Amino acid sequence: MLCVNVNPLFKGFTFLDLSLLFSYKLLNFLCIERQKKKIIFLEKQTKQQLMAGADQEAVRNKQVTLKHYVSGFPKESDMSVVTSSISLKIPQGSKDTVLLKNIYLSCDPYMRGRMSKSDIPSFVAPFQPGSPLNGYGVAKVVNSTHPNYEKGDLVWGFTGWEEYSLVTSPELLIKIQHTDVPLSYYTGILGMPGMTAYAGFYEVCSPKKGEHVYVSAASGAVGQLVGQFAKLVGCYVVGSAGSKEKVDLLTSKFGFDGAFNYKEEPDLDAALKRYFPEGIDIYYENVGGKMLDAVLLNMRLRGRIAVCGMISQYNLEKPEGVHNLMQVVGKRIRMEGFLAGDYYHLYSKYLDMILPFIKEGKMKYLEDVAEGIESAPAALVGLFSGKNVGKQLVVVDGK
Repeated sequence: MLCVNVNPLFKGFTFLDLSLLFSYKLLNFLCIERQKKKIIFLEKQTKQQLMAGADQEAVRNKQVTLKHYVSGFPKESDMSVVTSSISLKIPQGSKDTVLLKNIYLSCDPYMRGRMSKSDIPSFVAPFQPGSPLNGYGVAKVVNSTHPNYEKGDLVWGFTGWEEYSLVTSPELLIKIQHTDVPLSYYTGILGMPGMTAYAGFYEVCSPKKGEHVYVSAASGAVGQLVGQFAKLVGCYVVGSAGSKEKVDLLTSKFGFDGAFNYKEEPDLDAALKRYFPEGIDIYYENVGGKMLDAVLLNMRLRGRIAVCGMISQYNLEKPEGVHNLMQVVGKRIRMEGFLAGDYYHLYSKYLDMILPFIKEGKMKYLEDVAEGIESAPAALVGLFSGKNVGKQLVVVDGK
C-alpha cells in the first residue's frame, strides 16, 4: 500500500486536486521562465540595435595633421594622414554649429607661415601640432543648428583638412548660390584667390587703361587672374614664372603681352628693362626678395605696388633684405599690403563682374588637382618648389 505524507497545508485535497494544483504551478513557473528569457532576448536585441544605430551615426574621418613645427622648406613627412571617427549628429546644446562634408581643399602659400611658431604677431594663428590643418575649402552641410544653414547647402570658406568638419564659427563660411559653374572654382577664381586678385588690382592699385602692369608668380592661383584683369582694363601686362611651360601658358592661354622665366635671368633689373623700357605703373607683388628690389628700380612716378605675398621668403630662416626702398620716396610710389578678408564685403559685386566673364569665356582659369586627402601633404609642399601649374587644390574623396 502506497503511503503519502501530505503537508497539513494541503489537508482535505484529493490526489487529483493536488495533481492539478502542481501542474498549474509548474506551468506558471515555465511561463515565467520563458517570459524572463524573452525579456533578456529583447534587451539584448535592443542593445544591438542601439549599437548599430550609434555605428550608423559615427563615420570614418581621415585628417591631415601637423606633426611638429617646421623650419626651412616643409616636407611631406612634417604631416600625417590619420583616421579617426566623427558623429554625424551635432552635440546636444551646440548652438550655431554646422557639420560639413568637405569636397575640395585649397592649398595656399600663406599656409606655410602657419606651419612655424613665431614670436612675431601674424594675421592668422599657427597650426597646432597633432591637430588637423585648416584652410579654405568647399563643402556640403550635413547637419546644422545655425538658422542660416540647412542640410544640403553648399558653402565655401574656412574648414578643416579632413573628410568631415564640425564648424563652430559659421561666419567664416559663404553660402554658394551659383552652381552652374564648377564647384572647384570656389577654391580659386570664385573664392579667396579670386577676391585677392580683384581687391589687390582694382581696389589697391586703381588701374587705368594703357598702364604698364607687372605680375610675379603670374601662373599661380592669383597671378593668372590679375593678368587677365589687366587686359580687360586695357593695360599692357607682363608676367614671370619658373618654367617654360608656365611662361608659355601666360601668353597662349591667359593673354599676357609678354612673359619670362625668372630662373633664366641672371640680372632681373635688365630683364624688367627689356619688357618695360618706359617703366612699370603697377606691380602685383607675390615674390619679394631680389624680385622686389629689381622692380623698385623700374617703377614709374606715382606707381602702385599691391603686396599680396612674398613666397620667396617663406622658407628662409633669415629673410632677405630689400635695398632699394629709397625709390619709394623719390618716385612717390604707393606700396600697400592687404588681405582678401578686408574686402569680402565686395564679394557680391565681384561675382556680378566675374561670373559673366567666366560664362562668356573671357576669363580662363587653370587648376592643378590632386586626388584624395592622402595626396594633400604633397600638394601643399609642392607649392614651394613650383610643382603646381595653376591653382593647387585637393579633391577630398579621390574615388
